[in-house]
Amino acid sequence: MGIVMITRNRRERLLGTLDRVTRLAEEPPVVVVDNGSTDGTADAVRAHYPSVRVLTPGHNLGAVGRTYGAAALRTPLVAFSDDDSWWEPGALTRAAGLFAAHPRLGLAAAATLVGPAAEPDPLNDVLAASPLGRDPDLPGPSVLGFLGCAAVARRDAFLEVGGYHPVLHFGAEETLLAMDLEAGGWGVAYCPALVARHQPDGEGGAPRPGRAARVRRNVLLTAWLRRPLRHALAHTARLAADSRTDREARLALAEAVRRLPAALARRRPLPERVERRVRQLESAT
Repeated sequence: MGIVMITRNRRERLLGTLDRVTRLAEEPPVVVVDNGSTDGTADAVRAHYPSVRVLTPGHNLGAVGRTYGAAALRTPLVAFSDDDSWWEPGALTRAAGLFAAHPRLGLAAAATLVGPAAEPDPLNDVLAASPLGRDPDLPGPSVLGFLGCAAVARRDAFLEVGGYHPVLHFGAEETLLAMDLEAGGWGVAYCPALVARHQPDGEGGAPRPGRAARVRRNVLLTAWLRRPLRHALAHTARLAADSRTDREARLALAEAVRRLPAALARRRPLPERVERRVRQLESAT
């Protein structure tokens, strides 16, 4: 199993995280994808951690940096981290066992502990209570969402479906990947025996500026990429209505319109069996 980490202009945070990752007992190969940093990140990693492979695509790939890194590995499994997240001791060994025992498992979503106090991320309970239930050939509840910096994927499955979608860049990009894995016949499951730590910047892990608009943009683009036309149109109408009084909705809509031609060129509606599961999730919320 290897680890892929993405980063941009957070040199000191990354070096501290690498100190933890490179001391894991499993000694996984580590690939860092530097998404266009201007703070000397790549040189610092090479100087302090010569065993870590650094990739510099030359610009900010967003979440596609994870795909770029996974393609550079040759391990059957890929654990994903960001520059502010790492894996608890033993988690990668447990992950390898789960994937070996469950051949259809394409991606395992870990439980996440947040901040210095290691508080459970609220997403843990959401995933554990997934209304999709648990398929008998998977090690945990089926889910169509996860935290990108706390997941382990079967590399062949991840690359087979194209990894993270370039139209989305960042912001709720995990949902589309989960849909594509399901459409490809792979399972996505919540596996709380796998534990990742996440220590985001900001008081209480506050979202980074602009994230809310990016998430709304990407929810709409995901609808145009994979959902039935009536759903995509209805979602567009709702966001347009919200944009009359909501600045973030206006920003999300404007950004979505700019990316819409690229999304339409890559539109591939979900198989009906997966679309039913998506509707099942939506009806439960």
